[in-house]
Amino acid sequence: MINPLNFISKIFKSTNQKQLDKLTKIVEKINILEEQSSKLEDHEFPNKTSELIKKLNDGSSLKDLLPEAFSLVREASKRIYKERHYDEQLLGGVVLNENKIAEMKTGEGKTLTIALTAYLNSLNKKGVHIVTVNDYLAKRDSENMGKIYNFLGVSCGFINSGQADIDRKKNYLCDITYATNSEL
Repeated sequence: MINPLNFISKIFKSTNQKQLDKLTKIVEKINILEEQSSKLEDHEFPNKTSELIKKLNDGSSLKDLLPEAFSLVREASKRIYKERHYDEQLLGGVVLNENKIAEMKTGEGKTLTIALTAYLNSLNKKGVHIVTVNDYLAKRDSENMGKIYNFLGVSCGFINSGQADIDRKKNYLCDITYATNSEL
């Protein structure tokens, strides 16, 4: 016997399921682009960033550029750290980019996930600020993720307490800046 509730739920998806289906399609687009990104030479990555910036300036939206940008970050991470973003991390990056909250447990790759959205939004050339809970994490994440950003042709810095004003200014001018809430 067919359960009428199961039948109805298959026809009328919940709002959450519709949202998840939409996000999953974006992740599928990123995965399709992975092969293309993997064929790039290292020196081509900053050029791809420049191409994305040009597309943005020519009227494309960040949403349009997201799959390619995330694919580039994923490939850069693979080359630098031998860490490939999982689909769940890509999903988290998409959610963050939609100004929503993505909850992740310790060890699930929050730092790597944030790099996706930070890179994408840095293409606007308006500066991206990533807030961490302490100076140690701001410096650590800036240095670690900075290797990925620099590989892609994007600058990265950090703000710490006790930092000289000249260093603060230099770091605030970076495309991506890590800092604590109190320092911002």
